[in-house]
Amino acid sequence: MTDSAENDVLIDVHRGVGRILLNRPKGLNALTTGMVAAIDRALVAWEGTPLSAVVFAGSEAKAFCAGGDIRTIREYSLAGDADASERFFATEYKLNARIAAYPVPIVSLIDGVCMGGGLGLSVHGAFRVVTEKAVLAMPETGIGFFPDIGASYFLPRLPGAIGMYLGLTGHRLDAADALYTGLATHFVPRDSLDAVADALADDPGAPVDAVLNRLAGCSPVAGSGLAKVRGEVDWAFGAPALGEIETRLHHLGTPWAAAALTALEAASPQSLEITHALLTRGRQQTLRQCLDTELALTRTVIRTPDFLEGVRAALVDKDRSPAWRRAADDARSQPA
Repeated sequence: MTDSAENDVLIDVHRGVGRILLNRPKGLNALTTGMVAAIDRALVAWEGTPLSAVVFAGSEAKAFCAGGDIRTIREYSLAGDADASERFFATEYKLNARIAAYPVPIVSLIDGVCMGGGLGLSVHGAFRVVTEKAVLAMPETGIGFFPDIGASYFLPRLPGAIGMYLGLTGHRLDAADALYTGLATHFVPRDSLDAVADALADDPGAPVDAVLNRLAGCSPVAGSGLAKVRGEVDWAFGAPALGEIETRLHHLGTPWAAAALTALEAASPQSLEITHALLTRGRQQTLRQCLDTELALTRTVIRTPDFLEGVRAALVDKDRSPAWRRAADDARSQPA
């Protein structure tokens, strides 16, 4: 199976600003190994270049980046090609770590869908700009996987129990929610987004924050739906165990709690257990430790029935009806 990133990532330097454009619109800019490697090579090459900023963007309005090309990872697993899967995750996580430590400010322009690996590209950088069309999520428990790309580091560091809620349910955040949680740092209207790179180039000595604030329209943060249920989120998802989270949601009995329960019931039981443990542990680990833990987990999780079935249901057959492996199923499969 080949993986060419030619034309899938467009890279240049314009007036002192490094520009990286994800250009795989038919795949919603989902990342392949070649794309990740091309971005990493560009960042390495620019480390000695006097840039005022590096800007990440998507080439079309539907998506900044829908995540990693997880459908291809499933194909690797079915073919028994563990090396190809290892290459993808190891390359991606190395890039996540590089972005987090990069000496030049990285500005991600999030317009449309930003999920999974898209958050890996953006959240570890200093500046995450969202438009009114931005949609952010970590939906991995719904495909039999777990929140990776350093999510076990950044989700537990969100306010209260928001990170646990997002990681377990895959809840989608709009621009207001993204700003409220801190996953986004700035708001710029979609029709002003193309001006960001030029504005940074026009005023290379100015703080990036000041340049972005000049471009901002009226921020939607006051309209955050997540802010309105924050007390319920913290109480329910701050519980020490999965079963207690579900008990508290039943006790609340609110529309938000019912929706959260529905999301948990639709997710892979295996993924919920892994995610809860991973995020609980990640609170006291460094980013590097979290990425190492996640890489070790990928080696086994991508071969499990839940992962193969979850990706099939969501991305291959698209019937949205995964048949998860339940604890009762495992018990019945054991010899008497």
